[in-house]
Amino acid sequence: QLRLVESGGGLVQPGGSLTLSCTASGFTSPYYALGWFRQAPGKERERVACIGDMKGATYYADSVKGRFSISRDNTKNTVFLRMNNLKPPDTAVYYCAEVPLYDVYGDYQCRPRFDVWGQGTQVTVSS
Repeated sequence: QLRLVESGGGLVQPGGSLTLSCTASGFTSPYYALGWFRQAPGKERERVACIGDMKGATYYADSVKGRFSISRDNTKNTVFLRMNNLKPPDTAVYYCAEVPLYDVYGDYQCRPRFDVWGQGTQVTVSS
């Protein structure tokens, strides 16, 4: 059974940085891809970034390109999201999810594979 545990959120001033972590377990295959998604109050959940497996292909939403970086540690089944130059619109609950395995990711490919989510981690950007 797939299980995802996110951590690392917090309160940060505009321009600040945070690194989120997501540790996953219960995969049905040794090869898997993961992604980060976020949901702000009153808005739908949106994709943020995805990372593939063997080739490590990545995807970033336009709103975070150049500021966020996704990476993974396969020895720990953990995916990270380094967030720099944070802005108030980045305020949201951040979730990770398993995503389909592709060689290249775009808007379509970076989507949840299952409707399985962790508890999320709150990121608040405010002065």
